[in-house]
Amino acid sequence: MNIELLSPAGDLERLKLAFHYGADACYIGGKEYSLRANAKNFSLDEIKEAVNYAHNLGKKVYVTVNIIFHNENLDGVLKYLKDLASINVDAVIVSDLAIVNLINENNIPLEIHLSTQASTLNSFAATFWKNLNVKRIVLAREASKEDMIAIKNRTNLDLEVFIHGAMCTSFSGRCVLSNYATNRDSNRGGCAQVCRWMFNINGSDNTFMMMPKDLNMSNHIKELIDLGANSFKVEGRMRSIYYVASIIMTYRKIIDKTLDGSITDSDLKYYVSILNRTANRESAPQFFLKLPTYKEQYFNGREELSNQDFLGIVKDYDEENQMVILEERNFFQKGDVAEFIGPNLETFTYEINNIYDEEGNLIEAARHPRMIVKLPISVKLNKDDIMRIKVFDKKDFI
Repeated sequence: MNIELLSPAGDLERLKLAFHYGADACYIGGKEYSLRANAKNFSLDEIKEAVNYAHNLGKKVYVTVNIIFHNENLDGVLKYLKDLASINVDAVIVSDLAIVNLINENNIPLEIHLSTQASTLNSFAATFWKNLNVKRIVLAREASKEDMIAIKNRTNLDLEVFIHGAMCTSFSGRCVLSNYATNRDSNRGGCAQVCRWMFNINGSDNTFMMMPKDLNMSNHIKELIDLGANSFKVEGRMRSIYYVASIIMTYRKIIDKTLDGSITDSDLKYYVSILNRTANRESAPQFFLKLPTYKEQYFNGREELSNQDFLGIVKDYDEENQMVILEERNFFQKGDVAEFIGPNLETFTYEINNIYDEEGNLIEAARHPRMIVKLPISVKLNKDDIMRIKVFDKKDFI
């Protein structure tokens, strides 16, 4: 069974890292027509580079063209779609019927995936889109298990399901809070995330917010596979490389072990703990089994501590001297206990004893972001393996 793990990628660095850590496909946005206007995003030349890189690995790239279009936004979009087709992107993710019609009427050879912004929740809507040559439905994040089964049984379309990341306080694609409060159009890439603001109640010290907790479907992967979901999507084109690497690698293991029947309860508890540690908000399966309650929301405040687990990324390994060359990302010092992770590496614990700077001088701590340091390690490490704080031990979950 072919289950796609689909990663966000805000730039080429994160795209390459996502593939390295186990993604089968990445979704990216161009400089225009994309809902993550504040992300770095990709020029056409960068999209071409991303597609060539992915195809050389046997992997895929999908490009979002998923804003809600006003008349002025349509200028240049036909040429842009033709350019994407000439680049040979694997699909475009769209939400506006106008874009679907442009592709069909001009016979542009692009596979069409319907964005979650279209809020598809029923089989009749899915059938409508299928009749317009849509090949995949990116289900609304508000879809229940019963909704998914009904859509799959009636249409047999490819179903793409969000499994991890931020939720919208409104139905995805229907929020106008940002427009009202800041004049930034949430449906054209400018969301100010008003749902995350803290509001005073009647001038008192009491506060109120309307933010949902993040989505986490790690305990329901087998159910999603059994109901016929084809692609598992992680949200977060603006997330860090550590977030992308850690989340993608963890879900890769959950999916693969679920498919081959080897996953255990202790495995899953460990993986869920890693997923929860990587993010800085609480999470829940949200709409999958029932309507969310107050337990799946934040109303009276939250604590979001910046995650400092990401200590460094491997740039090279000196086999002759058994020394790893590491680019530091967060402060660490002699005596700290860390661990190394990587897609081709058995995670192992490492106590930091000797730290050398780039010139080979012994130092007590790595204090400056992106400084190059060297650590004596006998295990051969690969480029882009990651050193992070040691928090969990898998044996503790047995």
